This record gives sequence, C-alpha cells and structure tokens, in this order.
Amino acid sequence: MIFLFSIGFLEIELLDIIDILLVTVLLYQLYKLLTGSVALKIFLGLLSIYLLYLVVRAAGMELLSIILGQFMGVGVLAAIILFQPEIRRFLLLIGKTTAFNNDRFFRGFPWRREQSEKLSLTPFIEASKSLAGKNTGALIVFAKSSELKYYAESGDLIDAIISKRLLVSIFNKNSPLHDGAVIISANRIKAARCILPVSENQEIPASMGLRHRAAIGLTEITDSVVLVVSEETGQIALVRNGEVYRNLSSSDLRVKLNQFLFDTDQRAAPVTPASEKSVSAV
Repeated sequence: MIFLFSIGFLEIELLDIIDILLVTVLLYQLYKLLTGSVALKIFLGLLSIYLLYLVVRAAGMELLSIILGQFMGVGVLAAIILFQPEIRRFLLLIGKTTAFNNDRFFRGFPWRREQSEKLSLTPFIEASKSLAGKNTGALIVFAKSSELKYYAESGDLIDAIISKRLLVSIFNKNSPLHDGAVIISANRIKAARCILPVSENQEIPASMGLRHRAAIGLTEITDSVVLVVSEETGQIALVRNGEVYRNLSSSDLRVKLNQFLFDTDQRAAPVTPASEKSVSAV
C-alpha cells in the first residue's frame, strides 16, 4: 500500500482516497437519479432511521435498539421493493455505458453491418413529412444494440415490413394504434402502441409535451434514437442520449438519422441553421 499521510491515529493511504472518491461519485449519481421523485424522500426517511439506530445503539438503549434493529434487518428487502423502478433505471444506465453495449463494438461483424445497410430511411422521412403537414403526432423508436423487447411487449406486436403508408396509417388519429410509440427493430416495424418511460428531468422546457418527455426518458437509459412529430406544432425532432434536436427539415432529418444510426460523419452534410438543439441533462 502507498502511505500518504496520517491524521491522528488514522493512516491515510492511496487506496483510501480512491475508495472515498468512488463512494462520492456513487452517492452523487444516486442523488441525481432520485432528485425530483418521491423516492428521494423515502430514501432520506430510511437514512434518518438508520442514523437514529446507530445513535440509539451507541447510547445503550437496548429495547429501542432491538426494535430498530429488526426494522433494519428487513431494510434491504424493503428498499428493493420500494425502489424497484429506480433500481431498474440505475442498472439500465450502468448497462448503457458498458463497452459490450456500444454499437461500435459490433461494427466489424458482418451481420451488424448488413443490417445497418439494409435499413431505408426514405419511408420514415416521407411519413414524418406527411404527418407533420397534418399536425398528426408520431413517436418512432429506432432500436440499436437492444431490441427493446420489454417496451415492445407493452404494446401490440406487429412484425411488419416498413412502409410510408403503414406508418401514416398507424399514427392516424382514428387508428386504435396511434396512441403510443412504434418500435423499429431488425429493419421491421416490431410493435406499435408501445409505452415508453417518461423522463423525470426537471430541466425539460414546458413547451415539450408528453411525446418529447417519453422520447427523452427512453434515450436516457438506452442507446436508441427516437423520432418525434409534434401534434401541436407539426415540428419534427430527433432525440438521442437525452438531447433533443428540434425543428428539423426533411434534409436535416436524413442527415441526423444517418449520423445517429449509421455513425456517418455529420460534416459531409451539415445541418441547416433552421434546426434547433435543446439539451436536457441526464
């Protein structure tokens, strides 16, 4: 061990500093994950009970220590039940950042390259343009490294060939499938009327509706790309990694989809000044 310095009878080593820094980062990420939700108040309540338990045990109050000790004994199980959505989001965030979840890791494999080359963007661009002209809302999810099976099963499985007419029909206001998201996976329309997780980020502008919040929520925890057509304004937007690229023209949309889905160089076809970018921190 590498000895650094001592404070009284405590000897501080390099490993101790690294340990403290890692715990600090973990607690900060946990705080960010819980901020703005009811779970933060529950967490603070459990933490207060635990601190009270330590004080009571140090003071030698045996009866109260036994009662609080029994409560703390089942605290881990209670925390798993109470924080199930937050734990799931936290694990998804960790899984999203791993090297094996990165699409570049599989870029050299022939089946991955073939899949990317076969996906035609024209039906999505034409459908988005048609829907935007009629102020018809739409939410289209492009799955990348994950098939998004959990979210696909929340809607109606279709497994259909991609076409402009089918996309427009799905999002038609009189269609029973229009309320929700369409998931594109393996170059097919996998499911429609899918439910996406809504972002709890407090910094999202009030001008963004539920569709944008759902798109942000999904891209915060997965590497998918989401196309949004606003029902109120008819504007087309793309969302990736919690960042919203708004007011895209058809040419802008093609450039961004190529960049986000196929990792093409954006400098080859720069986005026009008409587009806006609204960033929402994860």
